[in-house]
Amino acid sequence: MSDEMPEPVEETDEAYEPAGPAPLGVALEPTGHPAVDARLARLAEVDHLPADGHLEVYEDVHRGLRAELTSLDTPPAPRPYDNRS
Repeated sequence: MSDEMPEPVEETDEAYEPAGPAPLGVALEPTGHPAVDARLARLAEVDHLPADGHLEVYEDVHRGLRAELTSLDTPPAPRPYDNRS
C-alpha cells in the first residue's frame, strides 16, 4: 500500500450549465377528432419546459384524453321529441 495522498482536484471558476430544453421533433398527425387533437397539441408545450415541468402537462393531457374516451361510452341524451307515441 502506498502512503501517498491523491493530488487535490483544482476547482475552476467555470460553472457547469445544464443544457436547456430542446424540442424532441416528434410530428403529430391529426386524428380527425378536434378535442383529441387539441389535447395532443398541448404536448408541444413540454418542448419549452424544464424536465420538472413535464409531469403537470402529461397528467393534464392524460386526464383530457381519458375524459374523451369516457364520453364515447356515455349514451346520447334523448332529444325532446324522441319519445313520441
